[in-house]
Amino acid sequence: MIRLRQPHNFYAGNDFNRLAERRQDAAWLNALLASGEASLLPMWRDRHLITGSVNAPNIAWLSPQTLPVTTEEVVLLGEFRGRYYFAVQLAADREPALHAHGEFHDLRAVGGQMDRDEAGLLGYARALLLWRDKHRFCGRCGSPTQSIDAGHVLRCSNAHCNLMQFPRLDPAIIVLVTDGERVLLGRQAAWPAGRYSTLAGYVEWAESIEEAVVREVHEESGVVVDAVEYHSSQPWPFPSSLMLGFIAHAASTDIQLNDHELEEARWFTREQLARGDLLLSSIQSISFRLIEHWYDQDAPRPLREEVMRTQR
Repeated sequence: MIRLRQPHNFYAGNDFNRLAERRQDAAWLNALLASGEASLLPMWRDRHLITGSVNAPNIAWLSPQTLPVTTEEVVLLGEFRGRYYFAVQLAADREPALHAHGEFHDLRAVGGQMDRDEAGLLGYARALLLWRDKHRFCGRCGSPTQSIDAGHVLRCSNAHCNLMQFPRLDPAIIVLVTDGERVLLGRQAAWPAGRYSTLAGYVEWAESIEEAVVREVHEESGVVVDAVEYHSSQPWPFPSSLMLGFIAHAASTDIQLNDHELEEARWFTREQLARGDLLLSSIQSISFRLIEHWYDQDAPRPLREEVMRTQR
């Protein structure tokens, strides 16, 4: 794997080889599934098979001998720590009887407590399996689709159509707006009491990602930003987003909830964050990293230490 110098956000920087060059090698794939080197990562109702406790979870894998599959049913994820991994969707109405191997858990709930490479592998599996489930039929003629290229391409079964569909990402911006001494955070009504986060939204057609930042901030809060600086990105497999993180400077500070997506938006100081006056997103999220980046530039101690102190 090629290593970058800068630190990665959670669900990125994963230490596995995707083996894209082997996806069209049907003989190799069949031989691998028949061997003892293949490992299956099952997903049932958006949940993954996990071993260990919810505080120290690990991925649970099955052998093809335990769960017989064909190459059309699985998606090749790649090589990870000396084994070859495939993702497979279990379509049973009832929870499969796999308790001897682990329990099914939502990645949102347990991913942050996992080894980050294992969590990244499950995030990769989740995004691909959900994409396949949404494209079981051709969007042009309605015929069933067929899985090819180790599950990374879905081809229309109608020879007169032959439309091919590929995994898609939904680009979304996420932005920390600051006037220098304060940051703008918002909350949705469905969130736990006291939870605030950075503003976010999907990129629309006919706009750049920088323009999406300006538009989303104004739509959600009424605040105008006049400078946008890229920070980092995070793959977010819930279900298929790529979060593009920015820091933006506020040219205005009056708040008006224009599109009513937020229940509330407020300005917060470093002192308020240090006191624990609000709940932030998990430290695995790019939202936290954006806030942390701003906070740590002018604070006596890091934001992570303050969060640990106030949450004891």
